[in-house]
Amino acid sequence: MLELLKECRLCPRNCGVDRSNGQRGFCGAGASVRVGRAALHMWEEPCLSGASGSGTVFFSYCTLQCVYCQNAQISQGHAGKEITVERLAEIFLELQQQGANNINLVTPTHYLPQIINALDIARKDGLRLPIVYNTSGYEKPDMIQKLAGYVDVYLPDFKYYSADSAKKYSAAPDYIEAAKQALETMVRQVGKPQFDDNGIMTKGVIVRHLILPGCYEESKQLLAYLHQQYGDDIYISLMNQYTPFAQVKNYPELNCKIPQKTYEQIIDYAVELGIENGFIQEEGTAEESFIPDFDGQGV
Repeated sequence: MLELLKECRLCPRNCGVDRSNGQRGFCGAGASVRVGRAALHMWEEPCLSGASGSGTVFFSYCTLQCVYCQNAQISQGHAGKEITVERLAEIFLELQQQGANNINLVTPTHYLPQIINALDIARKDGLRLPIVYNTSGYEKPDMIQKLAGYVDVYLPDFKYYSADSAKKYSAAPDYIEAAKQALETMVRQVGKPQFDDNGIMTKGVIVRHLILPGCYEESKQLLAYLHQQYGDDIYISLMNQYTPFAQVKNYPELNCKIPQKTYEQIIDYAVELGIENGFIQEEGTAEESFIPDFDGQGV
């Protein structure tokens, strides 16, 4: 699998750089895996965290680099420690020993070959947990296909429903089409949602949508598309936790939180559409305290 790094085209950016020889593309990642945090996480959707927590592994760097990123410490590579594939496999097993409900791979796209190799090692050593692929949604179908038999639950973002927004905030005007094709591949691969006796999802797709200031009609259009296309075959997580940080100073329209009344109106719209399989967030989640410290814990 590591040969995929020689002319890296793991994501729709298609940089074509030789990461195995020290080159770095748009995401900034090299040949080594860099991880910012590996720990039980209680703030995921209830069917992922449960009572024990989701075994999250936060990878450094990102293929999308959104201007408003809530995890800029790791997405821009400022935080994290470089580790071997063997150490990554050990981390998976350590999270299992801590009682994690699953292994939750956060921003994993640019490390897909190393992750597959680590999963092969960990499974030989007793890893038995469901694997969650927690992604920006900016994926290539042929790469998702390589994850068949490895990933049980897909947790993609679907950030935009406007090429203008995708271009302005993520330099990815092709985001919508890429996310649509990737999501279709994910749903086809893992099928309808399945849960264990404790209500933990063991198979399926949860699509996350972070509502952005001023993009409210776009959010409604996206919800309509998702429901029309997939109905109850997916879950939708509608998030109000957007928090403006200093990096949005050049985007004044993003320098505010989502009004609770607006969030409730979008929830009402989802209900009117007939969406039943979904998650919403309580008021007060748009705080820095909900963003973990990327201090190398568990790495």
